[in-house]
Amino acid sequence: MFGKFGMEEVPGAFGTSASFALRLGQTVFSSASLLFMCLDVDFYAYTVFCYLVTVMGLVIPWSITLLVVDAYSVFIKCLPHQRRLIFMILLGDMVLSYLSLAAACSTAGVTDLLLDADGSYCPPKLCSRYQLSAAMAFLSWFLSSASCLFNFWIFPSL
Repeated sequence: MFGKFGMEEVPGAFGTSASFALRLGQTVFSSASLLFMCLDVDFYAYTVFCYLVTVMGLVIPWSITLLVVDAYSVFIKCLPHQRRLIFMILLGDMVLSYLSLAAACSTAGVTDLLLDADGSYCPPKLCSRYQLSAAMAFLSWFLSSASCLFNFWIFPSL
């Protein structure tokens, strides 16, 4: 079904060095998104920004946990691929990927709207932080969706 690729050879699948790199990127970008958003104490004035903070607050521990498991698997090389485990990771990645995309899109949209409102609602320096936060959330979403797709690819072979 997978041609020349076996389950262990799918790049980016759970327990590989590429998955470790994806999880590391997710952790870095979601942490950066949270940091840029929380540098301002007024982010809670808009529900969209609170939503981004909440979603990134869920993505960070998920990514760190799977980063540690991937690191263990890569360096110790003794993590079995179990169908239930891959299914739970696939489901978690899928849910968090959708939530991250929604948070990034809504944050970018509201920030653009605030900038277009003659700058009276959002000073340019503050809105640039919100834009950076949305950009980091998009990058985190991209890596999360890639991880989800790679795990979805190996799931039928288990």
